[in-house]
Amino acid sequence: MKPRSTRRKGGGHTIDDVARHAGVSPMTVSRVINDERNVRDTTRKRVTDAIRELGYAPNQAARSLASAQTLKIGLLYSNPSAAYLSEFLLGGLDQCSRSGIQLIVEKCEPEVGEIVAIERLLASGVDGVLLPPPLCDSSIVIERLKTAGLPAVAVASGDPLPSVSAIRIDDQAAAEAMTRHLIGLGHRRIAFVRGHPNQTASRLRYEGYAKALGEHGLTVDDRLVVQGYFTYHSGLDAADKLLNLRHRPTAIFASNDDMAAAAIAVAHRQGLDVPRDLTIVGYDDTALASSVWPPLTTIRQPVAEMSREAVTILADAIRRKIDGQPPAATSELMDFALIRRQSDGHPPAGDDGDAPAASGA
Repeated sequence: MKPRSTRRKGGGHTIDDVARHAGVSPMTVSRVINDERNVRDTTRKRVTDAIRELGYAPNQAARSLASAQTLKIGLLYSNPSAAYLSEFLLGGLDQCSRSGIQLIVEKCEPEVGEIVAIERLLASGVDGVLLPPPLCDSSIVIERLKTAGLPAVAVASGDPLPSVSAIRIDDQAAAEAMTRHLIGLGHRRIAFVRGHPNQTASRLRYEGYAKALGEHGLTVDDRLVVQGYFTYHSGLDAADKLLNLRHRPTAIFASNDDMAAAAIAVAHRQGLDVPRDLTIVGYDDTALASSVWPPLTTIRQPVAEMSREAVTILADAIRRKIDGQPPAATSELMDFALIRRQSDGHPPAGDDGDAPAASGA
């Protein structure tokens, strides 16, 4: 069997040939061709040298068509956290503005359903779609986009499907890091507020919490694990349950900042000082984390930067499609950071956290 040619029918090289020759990804080549700014000078030179050496010429007819109309990217969202969505929109709108891309936003209402929402977005004539959580994990939405032949980028999916490009952080490792931090402060009764079960990231964050406990000879006490839904209200309910236990936790690790902020409110209502009487930490590092008192110790997930990069990845996929290049799903893992502020501390004096939790007020 003859090896498949990587050349166009006309004999010219493809963008993949240029990428291999320069030792970079096809996405980087596309960024150089489109004169985008987020490419290092040394990398840009390698790509331009490769283009010159190979005599690569982009499909000019297709590129003329692409430049004659603004790319339209759709954002389909159904996220219960206003703080998360605000960060995501901030990054996406900024990158779209820099790149001359039109962003069309469509909300997926629970009573309407995913199919109706995605059909409305498709009817608007978008060239590709951004999928923040929880829709990043929707097989229904992703399969419909695949059928329509539109590229998509799943953002913050814990287990992205292979048919779409994805950008995320290591949620399990991040939750492990935060739990180890709390153990290092001396906490042993560490409660955990789970995220919405419709998101794979929720499972990974819980697994990171459980793994870190196990590494230090601690077991998960089911009475200290409460279901939340990434909303402020669900955080109020979860904190009420935890703080009315006979042996309440000395620390609460909430799966997002909204629920952590709610836990702080419940603690204040019960006359508890944070962090002197109770440590509370969150996840995401949205603007809310530094707006509450005390400011939250949290895991920084670079939501705005992930959104910016998702726009770039999607625009590249659209241009590849216009240029007649085969689709190429990519997966990027971004760094997280543990941001320590003023909501965490050592357990209260005389409470080493060794007493077992027991239900009851």
